[in-house]
Amino acid sequence: MTVPTLRLTLVQAASALEPAANRAALAELAAAHAAGSDLVVLPEAFARDFGEAGSDVSPFAEPLDGPFATAVAAAAAAGDTAVLAGMFEQGPTPERPYNTLVLRGSAEASYRKVHLYDSFGYRESDRLTAGPVEPVVVEVAGWQVGLMTCYDLRFPELARALVDRGAEVIVVPAAWVAGPRKVHHWRTLLTARAIENTVYVAAVGQPAPRYCGHSMVVDPFGEVVAEAGPGAPDAPEVIRATAERSVLDEARRVNPSLLNRRL
Repeated sequence: MTVPTLRLTLVQAASALEPAANRAALAELAAAHAAGSDLVVLPEAFARDFGEAGSDVSPFAEPLDGPFATAVAAAAAAGDTAVLAGMFEQGPTPERPYNTLVLRGSAEASYRKVHLYDSFGYRESDRLTAGPVEPVVVEVAGWQVGLMTCYDLRFPELARALVDRGAEVIVVPAAWVAGPRKVHHWRTLLTARAIENTVYVAAVGQPAPRYCGHSMVVDPFGEVVAEAGPGAPDAPEVIRATAERSVLDEARRVNPSLLNRRL
């Protein structure tokens, strides 16, 4: 069945260094904002912040049925929706976990970040394990939703692989580190991924000052449907947007770039 709309809620909120506090915040934020939403999205590493650059996050890694994923499932059930948020998942070696998105509720999936943030002076691969190069697309409320995490945004081939597998919306939880030109990169890349793939892009980041904030939803024509400001750690900002299938279909009709490719 074709579903005409997908109701999105992006919660731009900071995660703390204490996992129990983040689980409590997750429950509170989801309870406050899940009503009327098909998908509620929180940022990358919401189960526990990265800490200082280069910090060992392995003590905070959990299994996919651990306390954080269980809290995500409970929040989704309470709100009768689907909830997506980032965590550190136990990996193949204890000292290098995965950076994982966990989706629970009316839809269920997990995605292990493929592209680790070895850029702008950071070395995420020193502490984390990259996930398998396997695009993850999941049906949410009748829409095909592709999953990416933060630095993945800089790799257009992953977005295209998601769309080739049917994605109509790409969701990007992030902790986009602040710095010169970084908000410009964020906004430009989100818009480019939407235009070149004729797809909705919904991206939620952790807030300033450490991160960039500016959570946003971009439609398949590249129009910004909704955007948050930089935000602050003590003031979560929530944006709501609706993906319209009529807009998706129109974009793919007037700009059939997916059909015009020569491989």
